[in-house]
Amino acid sequence: MRVGLVTKEWPPHIYGGAGVHVKFLAKSLQSLAQVDVHCFGEDRPDATAYELTAEEMALNPAMQALITDAQIASNLGEVDLVHTHTWYANMAGHFAKILYKIPHVITAHSLEPDRPWKEEQIGGGYRISSWAEKTAYESADAIIAVSQGMRRDVLKAYPNLDPNKVHAILNGIDTNIYHPVSNPELLSSLGVKGPYAIFVGRITRQKGLAHLLKAWKDVDPKFGLVLCAGSPDEPGIGAEVQAAIEELQAERENVIWISKMAAQADIVALLSGAELFLCPSIYEPLGIVNLEAMACETAVLASDVGGIPEVVANGETGELIHYSGDAAEFEAAFTNRINALMGDPELLQKYGKAGRVRAIEQFSWDSIAQETVALYKSLIK
Repeated sequence: MRVGLVTKEWPPHIYGGAGVHVKFLAKSLQSLAQVDVHCFGEDRPDATAYELTAEEMALNPAMQALITDAQIASNLGEVDLVHTHTWYANMAGHFAKILYKIPHVITAHSLEPDRPWKEEQIGGGYRISSWAEKTAYESADAIIAVSQGMRRDVLKAYPNLDPNKVHAILNGIDTNIYHPVSNPELLSSLGVKGPYAIFVGRITRQKGLAHLLKAWKDVDPKFGLVLCAGSPDEPGIGAEVQAAIEELQAERENVIWISKMAAQADIVALLSGAELFLCPSIYEPLGIVNLEAMACETAVLASDVGGIPEVVANGETGELIHYSGDAAEFEAAFTNRINALMGDPELLQKYGKAGRVRAIEQFSWDSIAQETVALYKSLIK
């Protein structure tokens, strides 16, 4: 079986959970099928890449994606099945399905109807991305949702879909890479002192970073905060978050902001060294970063949106905060639980150890790859 795996993100350019998912899925699939990776951007040694011209790069990002998708589709004639990830890549699979009469599988990492703030990022291109996603989803032979919550969201967003075509296959984690690591030299070099909580994620509305920064104003100042936050969706939110972080830093000494993408080994060490991982997302199909924290034996405090409750076992590997849409209520609840949990190191240690056990036992990439290949085989005639 030969599979065309299509993704916008591919190493070394990974900035979100979808890119992490594709990287590890491709690795695990290789022992079960021939995998041809097609990605956006400059040449890579382990994928066929598609780089746009300077004139094309001046276009709206949604138009750039469609041009790239057309180029990728022209090179998928030899595969038995195409599997695409995110709306950026979905139309490559749609075009290939039409051109070559091959099955198209989509993994749903997020949904355009549930991210209206993206209009801030790409303007009218948001209407194009929404059209592209809807068209590809309604034509696809199968859709993989990364959580049961995401499956419900897919069927709600696209009610014309046959529910039998939408399958939940959870994200995974490589617990050989993500495991407890001690690196006091790294913490010292960054100026991290004493017990700290950590946030890791892109600067985007859905990650809820603005809520966390407001909540942190009332956290006991003896606790530190490390923010691994970069790749803003658009300049407006980037400036907004920067101002909020600088305001906190003016009031406290122990707020550390790492704005550039850190090396994976450094992220593992920072997660491992933290007492608590914070995930204040207001929209999250699964939240693979919660799994990364759990695998590093770090307790998690997260919102209860999307697929997060399928990863974080409330009261076992961490705790969940309900997100009702009331910002002040959400922020106050985060403040209260951060203070309580950071003041209870024994409970945090208990949550952390249980989190690693859960990551190992329930989120293996090998089992996810086997489920995915079984789905592929059911579609190939």
